[in-house]
Parts: sequence; structure tokens; C-alpha cells
Amino acid sequence: MAEYHFYFDTSIWVDIFDRRGYNGDIASQLLKKIILYDDHVLYSEIVIKELEKLGFSAYEIHALFGLAKPHSVIHVYSTNQQIAEAKKFSRQRNVPLCDALHAILARDHYAQLVSRDKDFEKLKDITRATIPEKLLALYL
Repeated sequence: MAEYHFYFDTSIWVDIFDRRGYNGDIASQLLKKIILYDDHVLYSEIVIKELEKLGFSAYEIHALFGLAKPHSVIHVYSTNQQIAEAKKFSRQRNVPLCDALHAILARDHYAQLVSRDKDFEKLKDITRATIPEKLLALYL
């Protein structure tokens, strides 16, 4: 069976950690299904920086990414070239730099971007974001 890769936007991780109502429940269910089917969730240093900016402690961040069995949640890194490309898209399309970088990382790692953020509409030629509900339906 093929392995699939998903890249969760920072807001999806916050939904899971803070158990934010419906969004938190759906995101948590999706994470569980991904792990159950031996697929992978990717995160980057940008996600970590955004979580720190939101007030999450290093302990909380480590605990969040430690929710899954080993090798289910994978840390990916940005290259200087990806950062430069993200800066260009951020300026051209009036989107946050972090969102542009999330889109580029998802594209370059052949991962499905998971987000509820409407800014990704401006980046859909780079990668298309999908909400957790649509992906969860694929696992049922």
C-alpha cells in the first residue's frame, strides 16, 4: 500500500493541541487515521516558530509532535532557495511569508497541505490546501 504524506498548517496543530471544538475533533481524528494507516505528517521549523510565537512552550511543542508513534510525524527543513521563493510569493501575492513557505514545503515534499486558512487560495498553483474533513472522508 502506498504511503501518503500530509503537511499540517500550524493552525491544524493548534486545533489538535488546544482541542478546539469541532475543528480540534476532526483534526485529531485525521491524525489518528494517518498514523493508523502508516502514513506521515510533516512539520517544519516554521511550524515550531509559529507555535512559539503563539505562546507554546518547548515542552508543549515536543509533546504535540510526540503524540504519534515514531516516524509518523516527520520534521522537514527549509532550504535557502525555498525561503527566497517564499519571500517572492509573499510579496507578489500579499500572503504571510510563513504560509508561502508552508505551501512550498508541502509541494517539494509531495505532501498534501492540510489547512483551513483562506490565504492558501492565493497559492493554489503551488499546492492546493485541503480541509481535514475531506481527507478524513478518504480514510472511512
